[in-house]
Amino acid sequence: MPIVPLLYLAVGGAYLVVLPALLYLYLQRRWYTARSVERLLMYFFVFLLFPGLLLLSPLLNFRPQPRQMS
Repeated sequence: MPIVPLLYLAVGGAYLVVLPALLYLYLQRRWYTARSVERLLMYFFVFLLFPGLLLLSPLLNFRPQPRQMS
């Protein structure tokens, strides 16, 4: 079995699915507490992984979490 198609599949899957999913989880946890340099890196990775984020967008939930009354 040739290795080149498997390599393309692995790199494409990582670029379109795995890395955007990890970025989404990171953004969800750090969005309101990030500093300026960290926010700049967030914007860079959103720009870099935009096709994958578009692919995952129907499955993502960007609504704010409800407040916890205590």
